[in-house]
Amino acid sequence: MDAIEIRKVLTKRDLKEFIRFPWRVYRGDPNWVPPLLLDVKDRLDRRRHPFFEHAEAEYFLALRGGEVVGRIAAILDRNHNLAHQEKTAFFGLYECLDDLEAARALIDTAAAWGAERGMDTLRGPVNLSMNDECAFLVEGFDAPPVVMMSYNPRYYLDHMDSCGLVKAKDLYAFLKGRERILSPKAEEFLERLRASKQFTFRTVAKARLQEDALNIAAIYNAGWQKNWGFVPWTDSEMKHMAKTLAQLADLDLVFFAEHAGRTVGFACALPDFNQVFIKMNGRLLPFGILKFLAGRRKITGVRAIVFGVVPEFMHTGLAYLLYDEFEKAIIRKGYHWCELSWQLEDNQAINHFAASIGAKLYRKYRIYEKRTASGGA
Repeated sequence: MDAIEIRKVLTKRDLKEFIRFPWRVYRGDPNWVPPLLLDVKDRLDRRRHPFFEHAEAEYFLALRGGEVVGRIAAILDRNHNLAHQEKTAFFGLYECLDDLEAARALIDTAAAWGAERGMDTLRGPVNLSMNDECAFLVEGFDAPPVVMMSYNPRYYLDHMDSCGLVKAKDLYAFLKGRERILSPKAEEFLERLRASKQFTFRTVAKARLQEDALNIAAIYNAGWQKNWGFVPWTDSEMKHMAKTLAQLADLDLVFFAEHAGRTVGFACALPDFNQVFIKMNGRLLPFGILKFLAGRRKITGVRAIVFGVVPEFMHTGLAYLLYDEFEKAIIRKGYHWCELSWQLEDNQAINHFAASIGAKLYRKYRIYEKRTASGGA
């Protein structure tokens, strides 16, 4: 058998092979959702994507006998390390055939790349940040993933074990149907809180989307900064995301809670576009856009991608009132379920909240890590 060769992505042809390789890994898998090729190219663009204002990355291919058998990105996010006072390199965009030698070569390459930059830990997968798709699916392989959640072959978990990586953290996904689960006591409390008129709620108008995106970043950065894996959103990243939301999001499902004229909480859901993307094979043109426009009307559920309140309002009941308004909007739009994801396994407050509103834990994901021998600065 030919030896494994690791090749840095340098040419346009290399990049095309890097982007297209997952189609080989998932050939015949009915649950895989092909990513939009334009989105992948945008995400990998180190000259234009705002992530690279505070990060760097290198992309690698693994070849055997001249044929690509795996890929990986090695990532250094300075904002993450500054927030947590760590020396962590990340790996992401990991895809590999069931070839342990290739898996080890890819992980070793990412670890060495990080060590050369003075990093002492390798962690992942993140694609390319904890604010993007991240973690390997470990439970819940029976259906396609919800929008912006990951999916992978089961054997990737064996690859991680064989490469010496261990669990860093599990992430949870909860599923909530249309039924109301709140106790009469909780319903009474909500009515009293609503009657007090302390809080008002509004959705987002497209005309002020950029402004509200920056509000979301400010609340997120204040409320999530103590969470494991937190990476602050920069203004340029949020503006970039706002452009995407303007094209894809249902703005009736982006909610703000306000108190005395100040934004103190928000909830944002995306329709599960994966129900449409799974039929498009990664392409919007020439016919993908028609499939998208026709298919989006048939989407049955949403993913609550961000939900929270500022710290000083965390124990006021606002979270329940905000979710109640949010859920009513989801039902009015005709959706039947909502995935709340992802949540840290040890975030007892949010996991208790999810259970208290009737959401069920139904999928688990895992971030892995290992210590590395750091090199020079």
